[in-house]
Amino acid sequence: MCLGIPMQVLEVAAGFAWCEGRLGRKRIDMRLVGDQPLGTWILAFIDAAREVLDEGEAQRISAALDALAAAMAGEAVDDALFPDLAGREPMLPEHLRRQN
Repeated sequence: MCLGIPMQVLEVAAGFAWCEGRLGRKRIDMRLVGDQPLGTWILAFIDAAREVLDEGEAQRISAALDALAAAMAGEAVDDALFPDLAGREPMLPEHLRRQN
């Protein structure tokens, strides 16, 4: 499994950019999203940008990654960090539900 990490463009070069995020500063391949201006947020998978994000999306993904790390460490997780899951019962996908 591969997780996308939000990163912000700091320096640009043709096809690549130096970006910074939770994993520090990295050289990111920008060819799938095109060259982006300084300050742009991207979602990086294995050192390649796959999507351009707005700042709010980048913050929500970072919060979810923080919550995932906390859950994996056995810590309590605030439901606000997973707003798409909070306040509802877990449901199996339709194809896995018992058929009567």
